Amino acid sequence: MKLPPPGTELHQLMTRFPRAGTVEWIGLRPARDVPMREVDAAAATAGGGLSGDRYGGGSGKRGITLIQAEHLPAIAALAGHAAIAPATLRRNLVVSGIALAALRGQRFRIGEVLLEGTDSCDPCSRMEAALGPGGYNAMRGMGGLCARILEGGRLRLGDRVEWVDA
Repeated sequence: MKLPPPGTELHQLMTRFPRAGTVEWIGLRPARDVPMREVDAAAATAGGGLSGDRYGGGSGKRGITLIQAEHLPAIAALAGHAAIAPATLRRNLVVSGIALAALRGQRFRIGEVLLEGTDSCDPCSRMEAALGPGGYNAMRGMGGLCARILEGGRLRLGDRVEWVDA
């Protein structure tokens, strides 16, 4: 979503965040249909993805995928589970404390890495197998955010997630 002109009330509202977010979990998908690999840090390549991830060589708007930590309990409850491990949802990063939906179309920084939110990360049909019948619908609206990597670097657990003024 493009920002309204600077100086407008809507621009101010859309660029004001109560606090920075935090990276809570990092995972890599080495290949299709294989378990994710949980890591403490990952190398992000500009115009590409994360080293060791199946999309590491680049995949346009899906260079990296993020999901909101606060949504995991809601998805679990809707799918009829007590809890869900982050790897089950196959997103690269789990972040807390910042609304990912507000970063769509915006630039933001995670540690050394500059990203641009490109689109919502909608669930795929694999969520039926991962979460059980209705898993796809349990995740709708809470699938997270896809982002393009503009400047590479290292992502680490505990890194801050902050909106950047373009």
